Amino acid sequence: MSPKELAARTVAALKEIYPDAICSLTYTNPLQLLIAVRLSAQCTDARVNQVTPMLFEKYPTLDDLCNADAEDIGEIIKPCGLFNTKARDIRQLAIMLRDQYGGTVPDSMEELLKLPGVGRKTANLILGDVYGQPAIVADTHCIRIAGRIGLTDGTKDPVKVEKQLRSCVDPNEGSDLCHRFVLFGRDICTARSPKCGNCPLNGFCRYAHENAL
Repeated sequence: MSPKELAARTVAALKEIYPDAICSLTYTNPLQLLIAVRLSAQCTDARVNQVTPMLFEKYPTLDDLCNADAEDIGEIIKPCGLFNTKARDIRQLAIMLRDQYGGTVPDSMEELLKLPGVGRKTANLILGDVYGQPAIVADTHCIRIAGRIGLTDGTKDPVKVEKQLRSCVDPNEGSDLCHRFVLFGRDICTARSPKCGNCPLNGFCRYAHENAL
């Protein structure tokens, strides 16, 4: 089976299980998503979703964030960890959006990567979910599951995973596939004890095949 055929079968199978491919983070606009993803670094999406309502209630607009004290932001987001760095990045990216981008979250990888605390994972999520562009969000679930299935060579390098998936996954499916990987990784293909016996992908998954031998 070619990589593209394997990718197509994976997409089809996960669509059956998770027809609604949605982001696990709660947000109502691009700025909120950008901030939520920054908070999710080394933190669970569930915890981020507990914290962001308080943050967005206190600072509902871009100007509010620009005028906020980083220490005050840090107090709210402390449960997400690394709060000093994240608070500083949130305030600085808000100022940068206001002063350099007219208050609009950029729609290109190049410009998104200029924002404080924004890496390729964050940028891809924005491009896919906000702007509907082809995107691969190489988070921990994506890296693990793509490697197990055989869509990648097993590398843990997010940039290499992104490149390898872009070469075989339909560009129109990449963003949604990564959301489905998150759901699938929590339900079935967990990090420590994947439920291969009950997995609908085990007929073509490399990991399931190797562990059955």
